[in-house]
Amino acid sequence: MMKSKILVLLVAAGFLGGCENMTTGQKGALTGAALGTGIAAVTGASFGTVVGAGLIGGAAGYITGSAIGDK
Repeated sequence: MMKSKILVLLVAAGFLGGCENMTTGQKGALTGAALGTGIAAVTGASFGTVVGAGLIGGAAGYITGSAIGDK
């Protein structure tokens, strides 16, 4: 069951992350959200924690990606 969850998350991240028409900030937000959600889900956190981790990861990824893109 755990392996199938990880596989689904990786496939979803691959489909969503495959867009090259995205800014660096958007790519960072998508990656951060996927990582935050995936890690929280794999550790067995509650639904609210998983959503929160995705939101925080997305925000941190957007800020980091925007900072890199502005250079």
